[in-house]
Amino acid sequence: MNTHPYLRAYMAGIVVPTLVLPLLLTVFIVARIVIQVPTPIERVLIFPMAIVPSLFGLWNMLYLGSHTRTHHPIGLHGAVLPLLMAPIGALVATSLGVLQIDSGGVTWFQACHVSYALVAPGLLAAMTVYYLVWKYIIGSLNSVLGIA
Repeated sequence: MNTHPYLRAYMAGIVVPTLVLPLLLTVFIVARIVIQVPTPIERVLIFPMAIVPSLFGLWNMLYLGSHTRTHHPIGLHGAVLPLLMAPIGALVATSLGVLQIDSGGVTWFQACHVSYALVAPGLLAAMTVYYLVWKYIIGSLNSVLGIA
């Protein structure tokens, strides 16, 4: 009998973003409609809601396929994902006109300027969160599904 380990790895990978992104959508809708935030934040949601769950699933499949050769812990594997997602997200945001990159930092919606001194700690914080999510949540889902 074929147990389809890559399908189970994909399914375990998409659980976290599939549960978290609707919560973020709710926060953004409340910010946009109730609090009357003037920036079109719904344009920012299209990329994560379309790509992130599939990327998590594919990343978990890659972990399953490469773990026998690399022997890296799943948390470390997950912590690398923001290093791939950040440039892709910046490219898409720049293409949509949502993000402007200049010598002093980045500007979202021509309203919120973030200096590079804050971008680096933000990326480190994202890597820390991804490490913990992958180590404790996705790693345990992999164990439950028998693919760890």
